[in-house]
Amino acid sequence: MKSAFLLATIALGVSEAQTAETQTAETRADNFKPNIVIILADDLGYADLGCYGGKIATPHLDGLANQGMRFTDAHSSSSVCTPTRYGLLTGRYNWRSKLKRGVLGGLSPRLIEPGRMTLASMLQQQGYHTACIGKWHLGMNWTLLPGKQVTELGIETPPQAFSVDYTQPHTGGPNSVGFDYYYGISASLDMVPYTFIENDRVTVRPTETKRFPMMAGRDDGGQTREGPAAPQFEAADVLPELARASCAYIDRRATDARRGQPFLLYVPLASPHTPILPTGEWRGKSGMNPYADFVMQSDAAVGDILASLERNGLSEETLVIFTSDNGCSPQAKFAELAEHGHTPSGPFRGHKADLFEGGHRVPFIVRWPGQVPAAKESSQLVCQTDILATVAEVTGFSIPDAAGEDSFSFLSTLVGPGEAGGQAGANRDHLVSHSINGSFAIRRGPWKLLLCSDSGGWSAPRPGTPQAKRLPPLQLYHLEQDPGEQQNLAPQEPKRVSELVELLERVAAEGRSTPGTPQENHGEVEIFSNPRAADPRTANPRAAD
Repeated sequence: MKSAFLLATIALGVSEAQTAETQTAETRADNFKPNIVIILADDLGYADLGCYGGKIATPHLDGLANQGMRFTDAHSSSSVCTPTRYGLLTGRYNWRSKLKRGVLGGLSPRLIEPGRMTLASMLQQQGYHTACIGKWHLGMNWTLLPGKQVTELGIETPPQAFSVDYTQPHTGGPNSVGFDYYYGISASLDMVPYTFIENDRVTVRPTETKRFPMMAGRDDGGQTREGPAAPQFEAADVLPELARASCAYIDRRATDARRGQPFLLYVPLASPHTPILPTGEWRGKSGMNPYADFVMQSDAAVGDILASLERNGLSEETLVIFTSDNGCSPQAKFAELAEHGHTPSGPFRGHKADLFEGGHRVPFIVRWPGQVPAAKESSQLVCQTDILATVAEVTGFSIPDAAGEDSFSFLSTLVGPGEAGGQAGANRDHLVSHSINGSFAIRRGPWKLLLCSDSGGWSAPRPGTPQAKRLPPLQLYHLEQDPGEQQNLAPQEPKRVSELVELLERVAAEGRSTPGTPQENHGEVEIFSNPRAADPRTANPRAAD
């Protein structure tokens, strides 16, 4: 397009000065790097947004989808919090880390390996100012009190909640993996400590002990974990505070951004995860229940961030990605929502923690004015690990061989092959999914194989139950024909089962799913974690046919 433009200017007899001015403008365009804002909701279901068929009013996110591209086959790498965040920031499947199942606590040490490139450090190398504002949940190396300890790869026990010396800074947090600035909370809002953190220190020492209701106005939902809290800290204030801090960051960086220093703003919200505590003005607004109210308030927080970009004249120069870390939690009270015709997982089976689609198929919206067409829908298979490679391609960065091992750029889907660097054929064609208990699934095309007899999570059939033990050890579904994962075709498709197992074995053994030099996993990866899910090539003679 540029060559055609230059030929046209010569043919029309444009002056030499005008031609030089055009070339200078093109050079600026070639060197342009957009601001990047990534907003990660917490426990928001695939169909919780109006633009995905939900019944909850979400005008700001619906508007974002109308201004950009909405993906219908997008996935988190895990169906729970911590591992998803690891995958998003590193471009590497979470199960390659030392965390093989479950999540971290608020006091757990750092999970991201020292020296590993992250989305933030990659952009930092390119002159971006980088900030994380929100829920971290990837571990921080707190200073422990004498004789105290915390669980490394799990949630701290009640006695361990009081193990930290909060007068001391922590190490190993967001600032250690590429973020110039951090403000937020250490983990989920139902985990200690209940205080805000700025960079490497708490803003207010947690000198009191608190807990909060899991759902506003309800006595049947229990309470959060009890533990250290700052005197003025209230869980209901966290969502508006994170929105305020995000907008304030954009305001601070706007001048430098307009002068050529772009920024990365990563906003991992703590909502609508428990405790489900919409503030007073939002309670009852949905007409459904507090969860739906909280979704509406989260949508409004996203609206505030988008408005801040617009107010500062940065909307046209900013790539915005919105998604969720996993499916909706049953804490949302599905039966109450169903009375109003709302189903958080839409047509998909399961929810948060599960290996079924409802556990990891998530909303995914991308807006980039002038580059990504408006009001478009894509069925391209994408994973949140792919954000790293996509951003690298946008900014012209070559990912080292030992980084982003499971990150496929989807830029060609966003802008089209040949446009803005989009490369044809770069998109992913398979996906590995992982559940809370460490169960695996492998997807290629419409076929999805679960290497377990159960949900791998919290929905029925739950792992270890009599119901699960009576079921076949493997599950194979054709998602185009059976999006609800109801008809297990594994007994009828032994050859396809074997092929998918071999693909998963190769992806696991090579330490990467992208082309490149094989890499090391952190510890052994056991894809057959369920003893009943024996290798079908030996357990089932027909599998070798």
